[in-house]
Amino acid sequence: MSVLASALNRIRQLSAQHLVLLFAVAALCGSLFVFAEITDLVLEGDLHDSEQEWMRALRLPDDPAVPIGPHWLKNVCIDLSALGGVAVLALMTALVGGYLLLEKRYHSLGFLLAAALGGTLLNQFLKKWIGRERPDIIPHLTEVSNASFPSGHSMLSSIIYLTLGVMLARSVQSWKLKVYFVGAALGMTLLIGLTRVYLGVHYPTDVLGGWAAGTAYAVLCALLAHWLEQRGKVEPAR
Repeated sequence: MSVLASALNRIRQLSAQHLVLLFAVAALCGSLFVFAEITDLVLEGDLHDSEQEWMRALRLPDDPAVPIGPHWLKNVCIDLSALGGVAVLALMTALVGGYLLLEKRYHSLGFLLAAALGGTLLNQFLKKWIGRERPDIIPHLTEVSNASFPSGHSMLSSIIYLTLGVMLARSVQSWKLKVYFVGAALGMTLLIGLTRVYLGVHYPTDVLGGWAAGTAYAVLCALLAHWLEQRGKVEPAR
């Protein structure tokens, strides 16, 4: 009990910045662990039959081409899914990059572009390495072309939106705005991933793996940005 009390007392003495860094390291380790476990499940095929049943449950029993829910939900999911597409993510990156450019945060802009490009290349590498086929148990409700694991929409939206959220959070002083930027990024990523399963183009483990890999990458970028900031290589957070 004394050891626990001592540890809690030390945590209370940490500054807000140190607590955020501690949480970031924990999130990084947790995300990597989850990604490793999900990848192992995918390679072993342990959940394949269960995932097919889950995906069938999202369609009408007598017509697998028709998703469950109100008729407008399909179009809403297609629109939300597009927010994780390459074109939209590139546009969002360009818009935030323009903001950083106007603020004369040139090093932050360079870091943002490098992080976005690195995340895209990492996703392509993981897809080719795992080489999982797309689900074919139900008809796809949107166009797809490459491998299934990890979900590119889930992973890239995690990378881009979380990185953008962190970059924007670093540029403001208000903690309410910092929480809003990061929370909005997490919410966007969650919605995009769920739509990919609903549209029948990804297994649930594809999306979970994409979330885990993207979150780990985004947190690593945030930690790297902080490290560079301490050495004067990136403009200091406000």
